[in-house]
Amino acid sequence: MNVGQAAAASGLRAKTIRYYEEIGLISPTRAPNGYRDYDSDDIHRLSFLRRARGLGFSVEECRQLMALYRDRSRASHDVRQIAVSHVEAIEEKIRELQSMRGTLQKLIHACHGDDRPDCPILDDIAGIEGQD
Repeated sequence: MNVGQAAAASGLRAKTIRYYEEIGLISPTRAPNGYRDYDSDDIHRLSFLRRARGLGFSVEECRQLMALYRDRSRASHDVRQIAVSHVEAIEEKIRELQSMRGTLQKLIHACHGDDRPDCPILDDIAGIEGQD
């Protein structure tokens, strides 16, 4: 099948599929006319990548997961370690987002939101100490 059909079957955009090929995550065969020719195994790998990316795994993590998926002699602890590391990164990102939210909430509370030009939000972003 062509890239458009592969996109419909995998739930990915054609541009994404071409990118995955460019970086070596997939390698469809080429038809005699030079066009990409995706088979059911390619669609399965693309669906795998769509799901892994949907879970937030990086391209490099997807590469590792794909290699482990193909390796029938893999150790599940290798897969588990990738997932554990990913969860740790997610938890760190959550902490960072919560901190940003807290800071913004304080700044919003400090801002009068009136017609005056002074603004604690802009002052903080500019690195200016509070000027009330």
